[in-house]
Amino acid sequence: MQAMMTAAGSAARERQGKYLVFHLGREEFGVHVLKVREIMGLQDITAVPQTAPFVKGVINLRGKVIPVIDLRAKFGLEQAEYTQRTCIVVVEVKHDAGAMQMGAIVDGVSEVLTLQESEIEDTPEFGEDMEVPYILGMAKVKGKVKMLLDIEGVLSTQDVHGLEQLRRREGAEAA
Repeated sequence: MQAMMTAAGSAARERQGKYLVFHLGREEFGVHVLKVREIMGLQDITAVPQTAPFVKGVINLRGKVIPVIDLRAKFGLEQAEYTQRTCIVVVEVKHDAGAMQMGAIVDGVSEVLTLQESEIEDTPEFGEDMEVPYILGMAKVKGKVKMLLDIEGVLSTQDVHGLEQLRRREGAEAA
C-alpha cells in the first residue's frame, strides 16, 4: 500500500510544473512547456493525399518539413472556422527513431500556468470502454478544470510512424 502511495505521489510530482494552456471550443487543455518549441499563426499548409483525416498536411518551418495535425479532428470534436486566434503549437514528440517536431492546430492559446501537485487530480474513470491514456490529469484552477495532455500519448505509435514517414517523404520532395 505504501509503495502505491509513493508511486502516485511521484507521478503527481512529475506532472507539476509549467503548462501552456490552449483551448478547443470551450474546453481548455495544457501541455508541458518543455514539449513546446514555438507558437505560430496559421500559415499555408500543404495538404498530403491519403493521410488520416486529422492530418492537415505539412509546413516548411525554417527549412524543415513538419507535419501538422488538427487537434479538433483528432479528438473527434466538431470542426470550427479558423479565426485570428487559431494558431499552430509546434511540439516535440519522442518516438522509437528519436524525436520529431509536429504542429498542432488549436483554437487559441490562453496562458502559461505553473501548477503544483495539489492542483492536479488523476483522470476520473470513465469505464472500461472509455480509456483516455493521453490525459495526464485534471488541473483545478480558479474553479475551472483544464485537461493536461501527454502530447506524445495523443498520437499512437502508428500515428507517429505515419507522420514521420510523411515528413521524410515531403522533405525529400522539397529538396
